[in-house]
Order: sequence, then structure tokens, then C-alpha cells
Amino acid sequence: MKFTIQVNASPYQSNAGLTAYQFIRAALAEQHEIVRVFFYHEGVYHAFQYATPPDDEIQHVKRWSELACDYAIDLVVCISAAQRRGLLCSDEAARQGKQDNDVAAGFRIAGLGQLVEAISLADRFIVFG
Repeated sequence: MKFTIQVNASPYQSNAGLTAYQFIRAALAEQHEIVRVFFYHEGVYHAFQYATPPDDEIQHVKRWSELACDYAIDLVVCISAAQRRGLLCSDEAARQGKQDNDVAAGFRIAGLGQLVEAISLADRFIVFG
């Protein structure tokens, strides 16, 4: 089965992102396919590369980045939601006169069209948060 996942909640607002992550790991273990993970609304906070939670807390950004690397999962962050929260990729940062790329490894910024495409390719669409 093919799944498209949407994460709407920040990693520190609720357990929705952690639950999505655990669902994806379980689905992959059962040989299911993850078409794309789309981070929307407060969910974009999962993609901030400079997030530095204390060592005794879950390293959400690191976990997502490793998942993307290990399984070639497409982690897409909504460009509008990201810009509203100050998360900029290098191209957008340059365009806005900013100096930094804030997007963690494994994530990319794109529009809602990527979500629509992923939903059309999937058997199931699940929203967390």
C-alpha cells in the first residue's frame, strides 16, 4: 500500500509528529511505500536545522533527516507555512535578503501542488495533528 502523510503540529506542541514518524517506520517494516511526507502549518518546525533540544529529549529533526536518508523518503515543507514562520531555504533567503538556509538535511521546500500530486499517487492519505 502507498501512503502520503501530512504533519500539521509542531514537535513540541503535540505528539502528532512522533506518531507520524512511528507510523511510517511501522509501515516501512511491513513493506509499504511512503509516497511523500508533507509538513504543513506548525508541522514545518520539524524541518528547522538549527533546532537544538536538550540532549535528554527526542531529536525530532535528526530523526526525520535520518529517515529521509535511510529510506529515500521525500520530506516536503509547505513554502507558505515555512515563510510565515521564518524557515527559508537558501534560494528564498537570498531573494529576501537573508543570509541563511534554515532547512534541515533531507527536507525540501515546495508548494501545495506537491501535496496534491502525492495524494493522487497514494492509496491512503493520513493527516497527523
